[in-house]
Amino acid sequence: MTIPRRAVLAGALTLTSALTATACSSGTPNSPSKDGSSHLVKTAMGDVRVKDHPERVVVLDTAELDSAITLGVRPVGAAHADAGSGFLDYLPKDKVAGIKDVGAVMSPSLESIAALKPDLILTSKVRHGDKYAELSKIAPTVMTESTGYPWKQNFQLHALALGKVAEAKQVTDEYGARVRELTARLGGPAKAAALKVNVVRFVEGADIRIYGRKNYIATVLADVGLGRPAVVDKAKDGFSYDVSPERIDLADADVIFHATYGDPAKSKATQTLGSALWKGMSAVRAGRVHAVDDQLWIQGIGYGAATTILRELGEMLPR
Repeated sequence: MTIPRRAVLAGALTLTSALTATACSSGTPNSPSKDGSSHLVKTAMGDVRVKDHPERVVVLDTAELDSAITLGVRPVGAAHADAGSGFLDYLPKDKVAGIKDVGAVMSPSLESIAALKPDLILTSKVRHGDKYAELSKIAPTVMTESTGYPWKQNFQLHALALGKVAEAKQVTDEYGARVRELTARLGGPAKAAALKVNVVRFVEGADIRIYGRKNYIATVLADVGLGRPAVVDKAKDGFSYDVSPERIDLADADVIFHATYGDPAKSKATQTLGSALWKGMSAVRAGRVHAVDDQLWIQGIGYGAATTILRELGEMLPR
């Protein structure tokens, strides 16, 4: 799978499942609606029958929460990103108010989920494939294959499951318009491509990550048409090229964005950002280094986050 080019197509992606309206009488998860219509959704775990307009939705990862909020759905329950951050800070407080925390992303409480009596659960196979049998006994469970890089395809599946296909098209159309506007403000496609940008993430307990082309933030940069330095092609599986503080100069570019996950000292951010090697890079000397919010740029994974990232790019990139 290759990274998409700058042009953002209206509507983004072809929906991956057929809609089949039918009356249901069973109360089982595969036939959830007792008095309304439902449709089949093709998921990573097979076909799942979902109520046409689910009203009690539980989401178990950050991408699914972004999708729901962006599409105007307030879940009754959601898993939190980690013990420190809870629901990600970039999400509007009034939109997440009242959502029940059902536990950490990697270890949600099945009891808490069941107590909410959901009519739809959204997550991914990479996160909760091992819990699919248990989750599907609680409610119809729609899983994408993975998260991150295929976020646009995943959004379309979320929209289909939520009965928000028309709203999804409006979201993707508006995103496409913002992308085109930003590229134009940068001087057009050729000038955008000539500007080489890097994203560096300091992660507690891990090496420093220079982000490659196959991850969420890379797709946003690619949509705008921004160039990337050659080092990103060394990224393992396209995700990231990991380096020590002693090799941070490999991250040099025209513009560098950096984010920190965890304690700055334990993630090597404090050590690296104060080093002579970092300060000697051309981007640093030119004043083209920007600290960005890790929750927004890395963890958010959705059109809600991407729209804010576009605005920040417009404020930080040279023109």
